[in-house]
Amino acid sequence: MNRKKIYLVRHGQTDFNLQGVVQGSGIDAPINATGQAQAKAFFESYHKVAFDQLYHTALIRTKQSIQGFIDLGIPTQALPELNEISWGDFEGTPMTPEEGEYYQHMLHQWQQGNLDYAIAGGESPNQVAERIRRGISKLLQGPGETLLVCMHGRAMRIFLSLILEKDLKDMDQFEHHNLCLYLLNQQEDGSFVVEKFNDLEHLQKLKAL
Repeated sequence: MNRKKIYLVRHGQTDFNLQGVVQGSGIDAPINATGQAQAKAFFESYHKVAFDQLYHTALIRTKQSIQGFIDLGIPTQALPELNEISWGDFEGTPMTPEEGEYYQHMLHQWQQGNLDYAIAGGESPNQVAERIRRGISKLLQGPGETLLVCMHGRAMRIFLSLILEKDLKDMDQFEHHNLCLYLLNQQEDGSFVVEKFNDLEHLQKLKAL
């Protein structure tokens, strides 16, 4: 079996992240100066890894976050199936206290197992999982063994739940920060284990600046 090693990263910081504004799949925001520094730091730490294939979503912030690797000429593919969840009516707006309460109510519904519950105008976890399963299938059936995949926070939680065969209602166990790394290794039986969990070691030098 062609076992995969997946370096899974979240995109670098955007101004929307900094301002606490909901992005989702409907906001195609670029990474900001901090995000660019995070991307550079990750590249400097991992550019010697012999990646066979790169994947990013259809949103610019994920492509920009791994641009250094793309510039090396490594084969690259955009997978819209891995796009962030749609936050519907909340995308592009600052989070008010009332919206914050609604958001917490939504998270509670998901944690209770109501995975068909969707924010107004947006996607439910089950809807996102359906397309992310298709994305995972393309990764696993695609070329190469060592993969770099750049995604988004909520979509990453769903991706990790699916590939690690965890219950979606427990997806919040998978913490994430901008340009964090999860390293996943496929075993002989086809299952995956996590070797690095929300790893930020490559960003430590940025804190000293």
